[in-house]
Amino acid sequence: MEKLYVYHGPIGKKEGERRLLVDGRDGCYLVRNSDSVPDVYCLCVLCKGIVYTYRFHKHDGGSWAAETSPGVPKRYFRKIKNLIAAFQKPGQGIAMPLLYPVTGQRQAQTPTVAQTPNNSLSPTHSGSSTLLQQSCAAQGQKN
Repeated sequence: MEKLYVYHGPIGKKEGERRLLVDGRDGCYLVRNSDSVPDVYCLCVLCKGIVYTYRFHKHDGGSWAAETSPGVPKRYFRKIKNLIAAFQKPGQGIAMPLLYPVTGQRQAQTPTVAQTPNNSLSPTHSGSSTLLQQSCAAQGQKN
């Protein structure tokens, strides 16, 4: 897990939210340890000023799965990076697509063009900001 560029470790819910709010862009995201459940991680994404949190963990068979909105079938992934890549697309059962990684090294500094890390992923969703806002509004409850 430590090699995952968006992994921030055991920073806690409040610090994770602070780092995403400092970045401030809808679709910025990070991964942290769960505060309440051992061996479980949280995928956190910012949407309209609210941080949505989705737990994920490794199953007995070695694959990874995330808890998403009710009614969305659970998907299993061999690697965490594949799980993240899937959630970069719209309609995956989370508040909005993962667009802007907040890397563990950066710790959510206020972004500028010069600060874009070499290993960051570019947004996979190229629609207008209105479409992104609709995606946020169309999804379920804050987790």
